[in-house]
Amino acid sequence: MHLFTDIRSRYGQHTVKSIRDLENTVKKIARYQQHLTFTHRCKDNGITPSSLRISCPINTEKARNIIRKAEKDLVGERIWVVRNKINVLERKSELQKQKTLNTDDRHHVDLHIVNKRESEGTKTKQRHKVKLERLKVKHETKQKSNYLTEPDLSVSVDKIPHEEYIVACESVCSKLPTEDAKSLRTEIAGMLKSAKPPKSNISKQERVALNALKKEKEIMVMGADKGKCIVVQNKKEYESKVKEMLNDHNTYEKLTKDPTPGYKRKLVEILKRLKTENKINESQYRLLYPTAENTPRMYCTTKIHKQGNPIRPIVDYTGSIGYQTSKALAEILAPLVGTTEHHVVNSKSLAEEMTAIMIDDGDILNSHDVVSLFTNTPIEKALDVIKDRLLNDKTLNQRTNLNPDDAIALLEFICTTTYFSFRGQIYRQIFGAAMGSPVSAILANLFMEWLEREAIATSSLDCKPKLWRRYVDDVLEIIQKDSTQKLTDHLNSIDPTGNIKFTFEEDHQGKIPFLDTLIVRKEDGSLKLLVYRKKTHTDQYLNFQSQHPLHQKLGVIRTLMDRMENIVTEEADKKEEEVKIRNALRKCGYPKWSLDRVKQQIKNKQPKQRKKNKESETPSKGMVVLPYVEGVAEQAQRIFKKYGISTAMRPTNTLKSILVHPKDKKDITQTSDIVYDIPCKSCKKSYIGETGRQFGVKACLYYDDNYNYTR
Repeated sequence: MHLFTDIRSRYGQHTVKSIRDLENTVKKIARYQQHLTFTHRCKDNGITPSSLRISCPINTEKARNIIRKAEKDLVGERIWVVRNKINVLERKSELQKQKTLNTDDRHHVDLHIVNKRESEGTKTKQRHKVKLERLKVKHETKQKSNYLTEPDLSVSVDKIPHEEYIVACESVCSKLPTEDAKSLRTEIAGMLKSAKPPKSNISKQERVALNALKKEKEIMVMGADKGKCIVVQNKKEYESKVKEMLNDHNTYEKLTKDPTPGYKRKLVEILKRLKTENKINESQYRLLYPTAENTPRMYCTTKIHKQGNPIRPIVDYTGSIGYQTSKALAEILAPLVGTTEHHVVNSKSLAEEMTAIMIDDGDILNSHDVVSLFTNTPIEKALDVIKDRLLNDKTLNQRTNLNPDDAIALLEFICTTTYFSFRGQIYRQIFGAAMGSPVSAILANLFMEWLEREAIATSSLDCKPKLWRRYVDDVLEIIQKDSTQKLTDHLNSIDPTGNIKFTFEEDHQGKIPFLDTLIVRKEDGSLKLLVYRKKTHTDQYLNFQSQHPLHQKLGVIRTLMDRMENIVTEEADKKEEEVKIRNALRKCGYPKWSLDRVKQQIKNKQPKQRKKNKESETPSKGMVVLPYVEGVAEQAQRIFKKYGISTAMRPTNTLKSILVHPKDKKDITQTSDIVYDIPCKSCKKSYIGETGRQFGVKACLYYDDNYNYTR
């Protein structure tokens, strides 16, 4: 400030103004120079700055390539333009320099100008550095193999979830004597008061990347259809793919209004009739009554293991009017599934059976797979099949008072009222069953049992399978050579609607995958089994540094070791599989002692027995589910144990919960099964209540000018 006061007194205001103009010019030069450096860095990293990005109006790969080339050319053009601007400003600054100043004043002014230039350059550099790092994160995310590993990784929390621990405590206090409940509250409160968050299990850079992904609106982060990985894809491409699927007018139709009220009335009419006829009691009626009225929401997962990465639609029925009815029907119908000789229970039972089979020289291993079984299952035929099975079910009256007609009436309602929302538009599924409804898997399974029975009974001798084993829509066969296509054509002719279509895969070099097994034909015609991993398998399991309790991490090892023991049939292959398991888990951070401990436990088979005996001796007075926070959850577990309360741990803050949000967001008024707080506008009082209905419906009963509801 003194510099300009002196200059003004000696040379006048005009000179001060000229120096200020020079100062602004050199600050511009500093900004442009940093901008030039930033643009060069973007070019070197193959990144397009946000201001130069072009929206692609045509959804084709050729159009996207044109856009990418245009963006690259724009980056080069910007470099040329900025460089020219710097040259122009440099010449301007030379003309603005004061030649009327004496030597000392010129020295002080030059020093001031240099400082201003450096200061402006530093500020701009820091700003561009942050911007470049953010662009790099986004760019690297898009350039990766399209899936992030370890989706179940639980990130350490910054804050202890006190409320959840208190709620867990209160949920069991009513089951304890008054003094014990008071003592339990005191101990839990004291523990929470001194509890501290655990050390972060991810780096600062990883947190920055997570925050950048959370804020990124141009991409969708999804769980893969199969395998432990996360798919990252362009949001517009995802939505375009889903809408293309929904444009299939043979399967879906758009609705102009929400059908929930009408469907609810139909369901209530059926339930009232069943209650009047004493086929369901009061408690069953209350359970099945559609209190919650959430519109089901549809999302899709990507089948990265299949060519073209097709999508699988899944409907979230939780809280919908038919959800409880669908669950009840699933319990009634479940015993009907798997009663045929062709049913595969699991990989272990398959391995036990296959080791006793010999294949003749003229036979091959073959597999068939149904294309989109759920959405192609003919509902009318499936209902006929299930009704026939119920009429012949001698144990139905032991599970329910409903007769076959009653069960079919409820099932028909559930299957013919499939609707959902996607991006604000409501659709109805007019053909097939929706994956996500509790009863859909059973309906599809029972239909497949009918179809396989018809297919095997009507197949000609030259393509009749010598072995047929099925798990839902996957079929393993032993058939004659050169009969695959004929059998496939026959299978595709069984469904009267023509929608059920099979694809096939023949064995390659005597090997064929089925479920998670690889069946290998030996030279003598016998079979051996190995563990099968798809090409998209990432070898990523729950990381040992994840915020999960130790027994869950050891459970990962035990699961892999048990699979090895149950599936792999030869000792040499078991040793090779164990090496693969150890190498994969080592990369996931598992120490050697953890693997050795589990192996010893499996060998002894003692811990489970001891645990079983201990639990039988001391029956639990209740159970709580605690959010796992390292150090805190273990301490809480010891406290609850003193009072005879069992505990279970659930992970919090997983990558999936942070990043994966494929479904439409629900408005607060559409939320059900909540505790709500409605504060008064006129005073400090508020109304606290609980409802299973949609909050918007409940709030209307209380809302007036004096209340402003909040969740």
